[in-house]
Amino acid sequence: MKDLISFFTQIPVHGEIERVVEQIWMLPLLALLTSFPSMVFLYLELPLKNILAVIALYCMTGLIHLDGLADFSDGIMAKGTRENKIRAMKDVNIGIAGLSSAMFIILLQTESLRLVPFYSILVAELNSKFSMLLAISTGKSAGDGIGNLFIKSFRKFQIFYGTTLFFLIFAVMTLLDVRNLYSLLSLSTILVILPLSVRNFGGLTGDCIGATAELTRAVSLLILAGIHNL
Repeated sequence: MKDLISFFTQIPVHGEIERVVEQIWMLPLLALLTSFPSMVFLYLELPLKNILAVIALYCMTGLIHLDGLADFSDGIMAKGTRENKIRAMKDVNIGIAGLSSAMFIILLQTESLRLVPFYSILVAELNSKFSMLLAISTGKSAGDGIGNLFIKSFRKFQIFYGTTLFFLIFAVMTLLDVRNLYSLLSLSTILVILPLSVRNFGGLTGDCIGATAELTRAVSLLILAGIHNL
């Protein structure tokens, strides 16, 4: 677990990438850690709690997935051949598409957190982490990079372990409020990301997986906000 924490969070622990690949099935468990500071702010009802919660979340994750979403958006919006799109996605300079998508996701989550119970951020993070696991287990790799390492090294038993872990934790969240089940609809985000990635880039990259995480979390919170305010 230490290696997973070192790669997917900003907590200063030493880890090895080879062991991250072995521990990838524990991503749902990592949601408990990455969402904890945000839940504290939300539970204490601090002023601007929703803004503080979003800031705390990104301080924990180190913006790694948000950066992936921005790069993914730049690649999708780039004109021309697949090579042009991949070049735009890998460009270190962020484009207007990437900037806009990151801004929209941040605003959507910030406003949604104002309307939901404090534990909703854990539900959303749980879905977010599981969506990455689903993407890694079902997606086709596009080229080299971290995404390729995860996809090529993934083993079938890991999706079984990861899915079991996900639903065990999610069962507890359902006991808190059965309406949390509606947030599972956010996992359908992968049905959009996968074909878009294949059509534009030839498969999944690390940025595509990061985009999946960000979009799933935001959609989860949007669904929960809607359910809790009917």
